[in-house]
Amino acid sequence: MGANEFSVRVARKTREAVDINSYELVAMDERDLPAFEAGAHVDVHLPNGLVRQYSLCGMPHRRDRYRIAVLRDPKTRGGSEAIHDLVHEGDTLRISWPRNLFRLSDGPQTSILLAGGIGVTPLLAMAYHLHAQGRPFALHYFARSKERVAFLAELQSAAFASNIAFHLDDAAAAGKKPLCALLENMPRDAHIYTCGPTGFLNHVLETASALDWPAAQVHHETFSPPQAVTGDSFEVRILSTGQSVVVAQDETVVSAVARIGVEIPVSCEQGICGTCLTRVVEGVPDHHDQYLTDDEHEKNDQFTPCCSRSRTKVMVLDI
Repeated sequence: MGANEFSVRVARKTREAVDINSYELVAMDERDLPAFEAGAHVDVHLPNGLVRQYSLCGMPHRRDRYRIAVLRDPKTRGGSEAIHDLVHEGDTLRISWPRNLFRLSDGPQTSILLAGGIGVTPLLAMAYHLHAQGRPFALHYFARSKERVAFLAELQSAAFASNIAFHLDDAAAAGKKPLCALLENMPRDAHIYTCGPTGFLNHVLETASALDWPAAQVHHETFSPPQAVTGDSFEVRILSTGQSVVVAQDETVVSAVARIGVEIPVSCEQGICGTCLTRVVEGVPDHHDQYLTDDEHEKNDQFTPCCSRSRTKVMVLDI
């Protein structure tokens, strides 16, 4: 078990909506869990050997348990199917310490939370935090139908229920409000936070851009599988052995170096978890991860070989 990992017990498994289960996780010794901020996620090691990232959707001030929620995805790569079918109450799971790549901005500005389906999970934690802080916010939940709204009863009875609006596809005739009209009436100093399927995120980002919303005030997160990153081929050299290999246009650095017997440990293969983070000795990375900060990207001294590439013809790695 890694230094930043620990075991938890599944205290409760609950059906929250069609194809959505929530899981409450508690420490094995019943002690407090590590603190987390709204927007944080954990890596979960699943029984079939996969590692997946799930947002913490409970109240950030509670440390007696974590809560995650997972949609059974018909296009699953094995993660959602495993947690739905193989994880039960009483089971033990290995998870990482919370990590936050989707932080709320400080300040008094209004926060606009736009959730697409299961993307409500990090935004629910944000809603609890913002309400506790007395900060202005609105949560807009977009879903196909009422039956697919996770935590519906909880949201309807929440102390901040008046801050929530539901936008359901099967209720469009009843006056579903288009996203553009919704954002047009929001204060322009507001920060937008959105999470959901790729198509939903693209719609939000394109709408905000069309309304000239400042890019620095639009924040998003997705754990969906990214499109394969392709580009010109380049050479990777291994510092410790002097070996070199050409990374083809349609392969990852991880796959390329494996051909010469060099194994780089990976987990998420999406540039989210940081397991494969590798030091760059020479060359300029073409970053495509969500793990490193903008400042860390600018240093160009490390990168995620599971999804990132090189801007230079040669890259030397400290392996």
